[in-house]
Order: sequence, then C-alpha cells, then structure tokens
Amino acid sequence: MSSPLNPTALDTLFRKARSYNRWQDKPVSGETLQALYDLLKWGPTSANCSPARFVFLQSEAAKTRLKPLVMGSNAIKVMTAPVVAIVAWDAEFYDKIPQLFPHNPEARDWFAHDADVAHQTAFRNSTLQGAYLMLAARALGLDCGPMSGFDNKAVDAEFFPDSQIKSNFLCAIGYGSTDELFPRSPRLAFDDACQVL
Repeated sequence: MSSPLNPTALDTLFRKARSYNRWQDKPVSGETLQALYDLLKWGPTSANCSPARFVFLQSEAAKTRLKPLVMGSNAIKVMTAPVVAIVAWDAEFYDKIPQLFPHNPEARDWFAHDADVAHQTAFRNSTLQGAYLMLAARALGLDCGPMSGFDNKAVDAEFFPDSQIKSNFLCAIGYGSTDELFPRSPRLAFDDACQVL
C-alpha cells in the first residue's frame, strides 16, 4: 500500500494549483513533453483502453492554425502559452485493445460492435486521461490552463482531417504568470457535493 503524499505535494497537485491564463516567456522542451506523456499514460482507463490522443502545439505556426478556431480571450491564451495540448480521442480505440489488454484480447468486441458504448467509453476515458495530463504536468513543475470554448468540428477538420480522431478539450501548458490571475474561486463543501450511504 502507498503512503499518503506529503502536504507540499498535495498543495502542488491540488490545493495551491491554479488554472493559468497568462504565461512566463519560458519554453517547454520536447523532452519535458515526452516525460509528461510517460507519466500520464499510467493513469487507469476502462479495460486499459487508453483512447486519448494528444497533439502538442508548440510552434507559433501550429498555434496560429488553432487561434481562429477558439472563442474570445482563448485566442490570447493559445498564442501566449508555450504549448497547447489538443486532448482528443480515437473513435476506433478498440483496435488497440489486444495490445493493451493482452490477457483478454476479445475485449475489443465489447466496444467494436456497439457504437454508443464505444463513443461513451472513448469520451469518458479520454477526459480522464486529460485530467491525468494536468496532474502529471503539475507533478513535473508545469502549470495548466484547460479550455473549452472552441469549435470542435473545425479543430477536427484542421488537425484530424479524414480521421477517426475527435477533439475533447484544450489545455495550455507552461509556467504560469500571476498577471491577470483571478482570485481563487470557491468549491462546494463536502455536504453540498457528497453522500455517504
């Protein structure tokens, strides 16, 4: 059994972590992105299906392609962040089940023959993997700025043409700046959000 993380680690991952809108002028290296993926990939998914696919927009040219597809102030976030990840999902993720779930390769059929189950599984688990991305980034000393507020169909056409890959959400990654950082918003109390039965 694992021991609880120390309070400093918990602060880094949760209590003092913030969603950033502005960024320091400090690059995120390709090696760091590799380390980020190599950490997040260990997070659990249903039948180890791992449907998330990540596109890391690091160059100005790549971010410029995304800029007109986002709404309002998200354009500034896209262009100033060192990296913007498109967290996406593979609609045909089940083709990799025999590789990823080798003790039961027939599990592919749980998803391949039911489009609704496949869609729900891919979307849910890619969302989980996007959360693992943010926790892994924080664990590596990076900051995050997750975003909705974009045209999914346009992003899919631009970055995944003629593909079964579909966008889920965006996440800016880098070293956050406290410029224009909003005060910490409240969270629901245990009694407002939880039941113990």
